[in-house]
Amino acid sequence: MQRREFITLLGSAAASSVCWPLAASAQATSIYRLGTLGPRDPFDDKSPFGSILIGVLAQRGYTLGQNLALDARGAKGDMQRVPQLLQEMKAGKLEALVVFGFPLALAAKTVGIPTVVAFGAGDPVATGLVQSLSRPGGDITGISDNATELSTKRLSLLKQVNPNLRRVAMLWNKNDLGMSRRYEASANVAQSVGVTVMPLGV
Repeated sequence: MQRREFITLLGSAAASSVCWPLAASAQATSIYRLGTLGPRDPFDDKSPFGSILIGVLAQRGYTLGQNLALDARGAKGDMQRVPQLLQEMKAGKLEALVVFGFPLALAAKTVGIPTVVAFGAGDPVATGLVQSLSRPGGDITGISDNATELSTKRLSLLKQVNPNLRRVAMLWNKNDLGMSRRYEASANVAQSVGVTVMPLGV
């Protein structure tokens, strides 16, 4: 199997949603080295997400301990550890890295990991992770989070459940640009459904 096939499969295994295009070079290898980095705990084969990811890869012929090696790490909630973790993982010559959230995706991009599969990172264009959806450039693929449409639908559903709803509190990580963009989009669309958003960025 080619490296590009592995990474394409990895993108679909990470999330069954529309991904933005992938830039990667094809290269045959016998053992594929996959890294995962979470903001807190590692996504290993025993974690909920990690076990699903490894299971889907196994169904397609990539078996842990045979032709797949996993380097799963977690930042333990300390973003200051991330640069060192990424440098160590890069030295391990990964084929691809799966990360969760905008801060980790941005950090991985600046380190130069070959291919980063990001999820939970928000709108990749608005946050500057990619140049555009049609021509992303670089080595990042993942899910494009259209926060405006999602937020409108979520607020509309809340209004249906409680027609008297007037205020909604939003709690998010203000140091995560992806989350901040999502809040801004939510606050903008809230007015259209007669709801005021109370910001609780922490």
